[in-house]
Amino acid sequence: MAPQSMRIAIVVGEVSGDILGAGLLKQLKQQYPHATFEGIGGENMLAQGFHSLFDMEELSVMGLVEVLSRIRRLLSIRAQLVQHFIENPPDVFIGIDAPDFNLGLAAKLKKQGIKTAHYVSPTVWAWRENRVHKIKRAVDLVLCLFPFEPAIYQKYQVAARFVGHTLADQIPLAVDQQAARTALSLPEHAPILAILPGSRGAEVAKLFGVFLATATQLSNTISDLQVVVPVVNQKRRAQIDELLKEQTLPFKLTLIDGNARDVMVAANAVLLASGTATLEAMLCKRPMVVAYKLAPITHWLMGYLYKQDYFALPNILSGEELVPELLQEDVNPENLAAKLQRYFTTFLSDHAQHLENSEHDAQALEALQLRFVEIHQALQQNADKQAALAVQSLIDGSQ
Repeated sequence: MAPQSMRIAIVVGEVSGDILGAGLLKQLKQQYPHATFEGIGGENMLAQGFHSLFDMEELSVMGLVEVLSRIRRLLSIRAQLVQHFIENPPDVFIGIDAPDFNLGLAAKLKKQGIKTAHYVSPTVWAWRENRVHKIKRAVDLVLCLFPFEPAIYQKYQVAARFVGHTLADQIPLAVDQQAARTALSLPEHAPILAILPGSRGAEVAKLFGVFLATATQLSNTISDLQVVVPVVNQKRRAQIDELLKEQTLPFKLTLIDGNARDVMVAANAVLLASGTATLEAMLCKRPMVVAYKLAPITHWLMGYLYKQDYFALPNILSGEELVPELLQEDVNPENLAAKLQRYFTTFLSDHAQHLENSEHDAQALEALQLRFVEIHQALQQNADKQAALAVQSLIDGSQ
């Protein structure tokens, strides 16, 4: 096929997938400068000329029960994509994360002879390993973010390649907190808590109020606490503005559009929803407390299905509880504030009382950051390029 007629289809379902998609897209453009790219993408991909057939926000649903309320619309979108791609066959289809949506789409396209890849391995290592059989039927290649994942696929004769994580390539091993504060016009020496309540509307609705109450609790013992919230997009900005109406807060709150990375680097600690943001906070070498709330039925089902000891990515990657993680009813201001306070020992209003703890906490923080660096180095693989080369091999038939 002539280079100018190359067609590449990509579907992403949330902000983290959009970041991966944008990096992959940039590299694929170098390999196929005349290719066209379409499917579903977010702001980062759209900025590179990607043609999105639907708003990515429509796919941003998490949780077994939560998906059920949107199932008809999701199935309609998938059916329309299947029809579009069968009528306009791409040289390759790449689903990025969103496995429940993308694997079903990929399976239908693969039956039509279209080459398919899935970027970001579903968490078969955490629950429902038998999903590998479905993955095998749906895709020709799995691109894995983490080094332990390909071995699982090898057991089932599924082609899989570890490519690393694009965030590990983008973020330096050593970060500059003062430079980040200067760039964001934040005070040089103030205690700063970064709050990231999630990229989905449902996450923000469940967590933002609890996170604000946690900051209020912290401000009782931490003088001049400042809270900074990076807002992922305008929809979340409007939602957060609405949630803040008529609220009187005992601390200074700053909302920043985007720039989550600089916000995390600038902070003394991060309070955030579980997800890719926990990986980014780790790569920024920031101590964190991770929280999540699921629908009660979803949480009950996961209790039977989930086989990992942890759910926060730093803990999963290390195989130990490097950072506190809390679920469901444990996600309350008292618990969260107690976990966070150790990261602000030097700012406590009664500092003399905590002098001994301060030295211990400083040593623990240094050890934590060293572990973060080790994991960071393992994930630095030039992921965008590795993923693009893997896709090229699939297109060329050399995979």
